[in-house]
Amino acid sequence: MPENTTIELKRDCQAVQIPHGSGVTLPAGTEVAITQTLGGSYTVQTNAGLFRIAAGDSDALGLGATSLMEEVSQKPAAAEGPLEEKLVWDTLKSCFDPEIPVNIVDLGLVYDMRIEPMAGGGSKVLVKMTLTAPGCGMGTVIASDAQQKLLYLPGVEDAAVEIVWDPPWHQSMITADGRKILGLE
Repeated sequence: MPENTTIELKRDCQAVQIPHGSGVTLPAGTEVAITQTLGGSYTVQTNAGLFRIAAGDSDALGLGATSLMEEVSQKPAAAEGPLEEKLVWDTLKSCFDPEIPVNIVDLGLVYDMRIEPMAGGGSKVLVKMTLTAPGCGMGTVIASDAQQKLLYLPGVEDAAVEIVWDPPWHQSMITADGRKILGLE
């Protein structure tokens, strides 16, 4: 479905209000305009403001039910052996701030990523990330999205995503790809 398409919700739907990060229920029949469809979630505009709808509620938008598991299962399986760093970075690139059409890696929000082996043979992924603004209520939503996607990777037994504020984020941290998407080059 193209972005900026106006539709009516088919059923009551859980959503997260942007930028506050508070959970709400959007009632069936609410007119929404889809403004962003990146990373498996939907950003919608209503008369009451912006909201993020999770992939699992896509049927409320009339798009058919999807799940994070289906989205991740379409990715190639990890090769035998240690977890590949590229697979982790690619997974983090599937996470988006619902207001910005650039993934969290290219936006320069991920400060550190480490893979630690675990006793059972799996891996633990540790991520330190920041937000574009300290008052952003969507931080826990974005961090949780990243953590859940990492946990679906083959061989990942544990994942932790920590929000940090040092150093403070600024536009110079955006990658060349991110700058191109945002029209900053």
